Amino acid sequence: MEKRPKLQYVIILLFILNLSPLIIGVEQVPCYFIFGASLYDNGNNNFLFTLARANFPPYGIDFPAGQTGRFSNGRNIADITAELLGFEKSIPSFASAIGQDILKGVNYASGSAGIRDETGLHLGFGISLNNQLINHQNIISRIERILGDKESASKYLRKCIYTVGMGTNDYIGNYFLPQFYPTSRLFTPEQYAIVLIQQYSQQLKALYNYGARKVALFGLTPLGCTPANIAIFGTNGSPCVDFINTAVQLFNTRLISLVDQLNNNFQDAKFIYVNSYDIMSSISSGFRVTNMPCCAVGGNNAFSICIPFLVPCANRGEHLWWDATHSSEAVNVLLAGRSYSAKFPSDTYPIDIGRLARL
Repeated sequence: MEKRPKLQYVIILLFILNLSPLIIGVEQVPCYFIFGASLYDNGNNNFLFTLARANFPPYGIDFPAGQTGRFSNGRNIADITAELLGFEKSIPSFASAIGQDILKGVNYASGSAGIRDETGLHLGFGISLNNQLINHQNIISRIERILGDKESASKYLRKCIYTVGMGTNDYIGNYFLPQFYPTSRLFTPEQYAIVLIQQYSQQLKALYNYGARKVALFGLTPLGCTPANIAIFGTNGSPCVDFINTAVQLFNTRLISLVDQLNNNFQDAKFIYVNSYDIMSSISSGFRVTNMPCCAVGGNNAFSICIPFLVPCANRGEHLWWDATHSSEAVNVLLAGRSYSAKFPSDTYPIDIGRLARL
């Protein structure tokens, strides 16, 4: 008897076909700059002294270039967003960007990085958001030299899309690791969310001062539902680790308020919020395997990455999770797609990335 195709494959195929005119079309913005952590990293950690690296098999098993340093079996959220914006190639990592390639944009994201400088240091060196902003200043100087002067560079940069996805590691790589960091003893979850947002606000204002005018801020996903956190903390009968998800939502709620504040303060810019939490929650039911990573994981670090060189599962498109912390490429396609073109009004606020690009 002929097997019927899995529902998830059909959904993804229809989604890709629906967006294909946008992918093939002309670039909608001149450049795209990415700030973030491992969900967006495309190789910046490859040569750092850190456990937060993914430049070995089975990572990249479904990516044409193989093991590039992406924490995924294939494309990550930034890669797919770039495609939806009309770019033919992925945006280069800061570690690899050379020559006039930087005019298309740069990916500064770094696995284990956080809003706070100390976040993730138990794993080794990472590139915090503050240091990513320093790297961006370096790139701006190079763009000014290519275009001839600061004014030309400023006019160019204000047309670009900027995405920022930070905060995940400030929880799972800081606050919820009391053996390494004091933050959970210094702050209640409510206080910590406030402290994080205050620092994040200053960093985003710096990004604005560097010329960013179209900025999408990705909220945090349900971190209490990752296989790693479920294994570490247990769920006490719930599907996920509730106290982690509660803390994450405190951050997300304040991030929405920060978007309003930034839009009120900077009338010539537009900041938007991507509701990654609800998008991830809603798409999870479409996957057959939602509680197990596709690759074998091990080791005693909270990053819970794939054991090198072991063969992963064959049905990767049916898995919500690639490793014990990071989503599969199939999830990334859906999450990036709904951030670019909102399926529901709650997916993005106040507009989606597609409309942001057209401003």
